[in-house]
Amino acid sequence: MAQNSNTEAQSPPTPEAVNSPIEDMIPEGKMNKPFWARGLDVLGYTLNAFRFSNLSFIDVGSPRSSRIIRLQLNVDETKNLLAGCKSRGIKLCGALAAAGMIAAWTSKCLPNYQREKYAVVTLVDCRSLLDPVLPSNNAGFYHSAILNTHDVCGETETLWELAKKSYTAIVNAMNCNKHFTDMSDLNYLMCKAIENPGLTPSSSLRTALISVFEDPVFDDSAEMLGEFGLEDYVGCASAHGVGPSIAVFDTIRNGKLDCACIYPSPLHSREQIQGLVDHMKRILVEGCNSENQQIEPYSTSEAEQMVI
Repeated sequence: MAQNSNTEAQSPPTPEAVNSPIEDMIPEGKMNKPFWARGLDVLGYTLNAFRFSNLSFIDVGSPRSSRIIRLQLNVDETKNLLAGCKSRGIKLCGALAAAGMIAAWTSKCLPNYQREKYAVVTLVDCRSLLDPVLPSNNAGFYHSAILNTHDVCGETETLWELAKKSYTAIVNAMNCNKHFTDMSDLNYLMCKAIENPGLTPSSSLRTALISVFEDPVFDDSAEMLGEFGLEDYVGCASAHGVGPSIAVFDTIRNGKLDCACIYPSPLHSREQIQGLVDHMKRILVEGCNSENQQIEPYSTSEAEQMVI
């Protein structure tokens, strides 16, 4: 016997809604935060930034531009990585963030017992969470940032343990609506840092070691684009004066992981970031090949290349 559905078809968003800023489309009540709590959070974000461990700056005086380094895995490596994430109930962003933090820690050749505090920014696509809901291909920037910190110690840390911690922190933050409640706080601080660069270290505030997207982009259009003579491309965005040391734009392109790693140059050197990205790849591949395998630290030559 057929049953009648009470679910009404969702009407498409109006042109006015589509062109509205994300702040005007947050569901009612999701962004509420007491005034005193907002003040404490702004102060907390500001003070905690001084406790973060970051990559050292190489050249703070020269004009800056964005540079790209690719982190690419083959089909089998990508399958193993995604399977490892799925078996642990986490997303790819957790593994990428963990690999970045471990690579940064091991590059410094620290004693195994010494901890470093790293910040990770996760960008969440809010289109499906807004009111009205926007289609995934709606043009515009509708991402919100979640900032989490993690203590990393090489004596006990493995890829999957740290990946689980990283992703769990993201889930907990989203369950508390921090991607909405903290949006104005983080936007305010970033705008102030851009307006007053002299108040930040070397006029270049690093908000985090690494930024990742909650979900990767899946792209299987290579064959079609090849018909137009397009062999390769990347999608990314960047800003100077404030931001992470490495912004990871991850895509699963025809079954292969392809990450565009954007960094500010010459604030960080190509040799420095190339060494970090190469080690991230090794951590991801070896972590998938051996359960709970402890990642070996850099060799002396690799550490020297990082200049950290």
